Amino acid sequence: MTKSEFVYVIYIRSTPEKLWTALTNKEFMKQYWFGMHCECDWKVGSSWKLAFTDGRIADSGEILEIDPPKRLVLKWLNEWKPEMNAEGYSCCTFDIEPIAGVVKLTVTHSIDRASSKLIEGVSGGWPKILSNLKSLLETGAVVMLEKTDCK
Repeated sequence: MTKSEFVYVIYIRSTPEKLWTALTNKEFMKQYWFGMHCECDWKVGSSWKLAFTDGRIADSGEILEIDPPKRLVLKWLNEWKPEMNAEGYSCCTFDIEPIAGVVKLTVTHSIDRASSKLIEGVSGGWPKILSNLKSLLETGAVVMLEKTDCK
């Protein structure tokens, strides 16, 4: 079966530990993820939910792998767009690697489908979210205040 995949690499002036906290801390996440946050206990096999500011569930899944502060692998299901939900589960991997005083973050989001509405969607979403994350960690402020395609 053919896979659809989106890979995004970003370099952040931070430490692996600070980046890990930014990726897993509910209150910090709200700052760069347009008010959204993740509900999870961050253990292998645990469920997770990404909630909109009004409490609706955007995405959900299961923690497949967790190795702080190096790697996080999520089984991912879109819950708010029927055409994306119909595609079933995808996989999202966060790899964190220290390189010469900065941190390389690689986000790989993939699904076992030749063509995918979900991958089209995350291809627009991840760059916005990760730009906000980078800016917040480096300067204390986000680049964008809202993500218009999540309403």
